[in-house]
Amino acid sequence: MGHRKTFVVSVICLALAGPLVGADGPAQNETRPPNIVIIFIDDMGYADIGPFGATAYKTPYLDQMAQEGRLFTDFYVTSAVCSASRVGLLSGCYNARLGIYGALGPSSTTGIHPEETLLSEICRQQGYATACYGKWHLGHHAKFLPLQHGFDDYFGLPYSNDMWPLHPTAGDQFPDLPLIHKNRIVNPQVSADDQCQLTTQYTQHAVRFIESHKDEPFFVYLPHSMVHVPLYVSEKFSGKSGVGLFGDVMMELDWSVGQVLNTLRKHQLEENTLVIFTADNGPWLSYGDHAGSAAPLREGKGTMFDGGCREPTIFWWPGTVPGGTRCAEPVMTIDILPTIANLIGAPLPTRPIDGKNIGPLLKGTTGATSPHEALFFYWLRELQAIRMGKWKLHFPHRYRTLNGRRGGGQGIPVKYDQGAIETSLFDLSTDIAETTNLADQHPDIVQRMEALADEMRNELGDSRLKKVGSGIREPGKL
Repeated sequence: MGHRKTFVVSVICLALAGPLVGADGPAQNETRPPNIVIIFIDDMGYADIGPFGATAYKTPYLDQMAQEGRLFTDFYVTSAVCSASRVGLLSGCYNARLGIYGALGPSSTTGIHPEETLLSEICRQQGYATACYGKWHLGHHAKFLPLQHGFDDYFGLPYSNDMWPLHPTAGDQFPDLPLIHKNRIVNPQVSADDQCQLTTQYTQHAVRFIESHKDEPFFVYLPHSMVHVPLYVSEKFSGKSGVGLFGDVMMELDWSVGQVLNTLRKHQLEENTLVIFTADNGPWLSYGDHAGSAAPLREGKGTMFDGGCREPTIFWWPGTVPGGTRCAEPVMTIDILPTIANLIGAPLPTRPIDGKNIGPLLKGTTGATSPHEALFFYWLRELQAIRMGKWKLHFPHRYRTLNGRRGGGQGIPVKYDQGAIETSLFDLSTDIAETTNLADQHPDIVQRMEALADEMRNELGDSRLKKVGSGIREPGKL
């Protein structure tokens, strides 16, 4: 069976109790504040679920979630790679601000800093029961694990599921892959058979946690290991899609979403729960038939074109989030923490964050717009792009690409080529694939966006210009 990394389905499920009170007031319920569930998929492409264009296999639970919820079509992650993406989601900060780049591996000696306030801690301050089931990837040493950062329970892999001796191109670099429960390694040598059960086990843990805490507010973070290579699926979904292993895995992830939503309905919690479904980055295209599709977006994982960092996202909260609607305002995972803090009446972290409250967009308030003048896209320490309204400006940089070639097969990747782009301005409202450079036609827009970029470089730096930002904080270290 092919290999596939631990990826976190960018599904963010936030269970919230009552309706929003005004644009800024906390959600209120006579008995308790709203629940929160976040489902985060790993390496899922923009077109990998039915509501965003998948047709080769069925995703009925996500289809229903979309019919009952609100699609966010222009929803971004901070960077198109695992650890950087996750820290942005949980901290409300651009990953560059927290000094976490790329994908932390078994040899890493860094992780999330103990003084950073994560979403789990925001919720715990308000009396929430908190749990994380899946891929963590913010440091695998004890001081970095979830229980030391606001979670009451944890079960999952400390990093990506391809970081093991069976990696198709770099197996000799990795030790055995451990499975952790709370702070203890319960399986020091995860096998292929074990990986087949991960999606089921994560889901079972999440369902049990919801049922155990149904009478109190809870936050469940469900960052799945799939569809990161190596791909694995349980027997109940093996061959079910009829289109290969990737389709089988996506159908099992859809089943997982259904298990969560059905559990909420079973206990009559659906109108008191906000569920957000999204992903950590786009598809790992070099893996070909073991990767998804970012169509119609350009490129995929590892690039800051929209195919790498724009994610298929659904917000679900019956009775509060308007069903069957869409939001095309550009927002980002960094906005989840401040939005939830506002909804549950919690204070924001004392350290500066970058996210903004998007509560009015969740509710579909007439005239609501993105609270950001611009969003910024770093790859490692290099500011590569910025989005302002409908405009996206790329600065000169190199990037990996297949140049139209097919990816690999059966879990074995092909090598990328190196592409290069000069200063390029795209109108995403008419050119979603970022193909036509309009920089020469709109020098005023370019000038404004370059000025915004310079302000951010002062804060977070830019390695291409050899600039060190004044707002960068150190990651946690051993």
